[in-house]
Amino acid sequence: MQTIGYKSKGVAAAVALVNAVTSADGDDSEEALRAILRDNEYFWQQFEPSDAGALREWGRTLRSFFESTDLAEAAALLNDLMLAIPMHPHIANHEPHGVHMHYAPPSARLPDRIRASTLMKLSELVCQHGLSRTGVCAADGCDRVYADVSRAGRRRFCSESCANRTNVAAFRARRRAVPPA
Repeated sequence: MQTIGYKSKGVAAAVALVNAVTSADGDDSEEALRAILRDNEYFWQQFEPSDAGALREWGRTLRSFFESTDLAEAAALLNDLMLAIPMHPHIANHEPHGVHMHYAPPSARLPDRIRASTLMKLSELVCQHGLSRTGVCAADGCDRVYADVSRAGRRRFCSESCANRTNVAAFRARRRAVPPA
């Protein structure tokens, strides 16, 4: 199973949206939201300024999923959202993606398509790996979320810089704890 499949990068889009909307250093401007869609291969050209509010709300909604540490709680949240979001899974075939799944009705507006695809891809990730690959960054002072779709699945930080900063701080603390020879 491909967790970031459908070629829209639904998991990565969910992470980027949550971080843009809910993180202290996030940027939820219309231009930033449009860039998230473009970077994750959504039809960003269809973004309208009126879509920004719906995307911001969706980012705030998904935040609780990434904060969840209880599988039953996370599954219940995703199940409730699947009942609330208009879904109509169907096979699509268009360039540049070829044959792939769409999750929203063909007539759905962009925010509903984003909600449906990010929700389905997060659900697939949970079904395949539980909650071991999602969470809030482990770095002190960082409130960004992450989703690990790597083969190893050991990621606990939102970025390499947070991981490096944490590892350097731990190294320096260990060196201070050892008395000089």
